[in-house]
Amino acid sequence: MSAESAPGSLEIDSRTVSATVIVAVRGEIDMASAPQLEAGLGEVLREAPAAMVIDMSDVGFLGSAGLSVLLGASRSYPDTELRIVATAAARRPMELTGLDQMLSVFDSLQDALAVGEPTAK
Repeated sequence: MSAESAPGSLEIDSRTVSATVIVAVRGEIDMASAPQLEAGLGEVLREAPAAMVIDMSDVGFLGSAGLSVLLGASRSYPDTELRIVATAAARRPMELTGLDQMLSVFDSLQDALAVGEPTAK
């Protein structure tokens, strides 16, 4: 999966490492780009991976619409272990809303992948 639009918009790419799908997100996640994020994550999640890492290392802004997408993904696909890599720009809104307590948030992709192979469900 690869999605690109106009300059300054959201870019989403995915790859698989072992049984974990890594979805790299670049850009800003606001009301305009959140539907693109939702569609991209939904495309991966419909394949029912055991684990998915959303790598937001290159996300400069995460608005409430993006937070809703992340929460919706975790609730709609409970059989997929969801891990999020967040920089300060993405982590701060999660902390302010308490979403960081509901989702597994990591400082680096390496940390998120080090959790190990997901257990069979």
